[in-house]
Amino acid sequence: MLSMILMLLSHPAAAEPGEGGTAAPRVRLETTQGPIDVVLFPDRAPETVKNFLAYVDAGAYDGTVFHRVIPGFMIQGGGMDEQMNQRPTRAPITNEARADTPNRAGTLAMARTSAPHSATAQFFINLVDNGFLNHTAPTPQGFGYAVFGEVIAGMDVVNEIAQVPTGSRGMHQDVPKTAVVITSAQRITP
Repeated sequence: MLSMILMLLSHPAAAEPGEGGTAAPRVRLETTQGPIDVVLFPDRAPETVKNFLAYVDAGAYDGTVFHRVIPGFMIQGGGMDEQMNQRPTRAPITNEARADTPNRAGTLAMARTSAPHSATAQFFINLVDNGFLNHTAPTPQGFGYAVFGEVIAGMDVVNEIAQVPTGSRGMHQDVPKTAVVITSAQRITP
């Protein structure tokens, strides 16, 4: 029992309830490198979680790749297929970045352009604490990147993905030379 309590304390996100006191939603990303389980933060980033789950439920992440891999920084996916073609997306969402939800190792955040409110489907997993991505002010320079979940199982898989050889492909850099595919993304029960 004590070990279970210590485990929950070491992973505070895993114990957080979602909306209405229910368990926070969880998603399994099945990849060609292995599974990655994440817990989402609907209490901290409700629109972002709703958006991510809508893509999951529609099967939109199935067959996408981690198309940008930078060791010591992050792995990014959710928007391109194996041929590096952009998948269709829905309208951009509001950036819900918060100072009290930092981009630390193992967290999921929304990828975006330089415009603060431009995130659609792409997300990334932080490999290290990336404080420079945190929200500091509601300005274009300080908005940061919205963290909406955390890896609760499969961080070893994330770290394996971070070590795959990369190169340039067309106008894209840091692309894995052998595709790392998200074969499926689906909700799982806690």
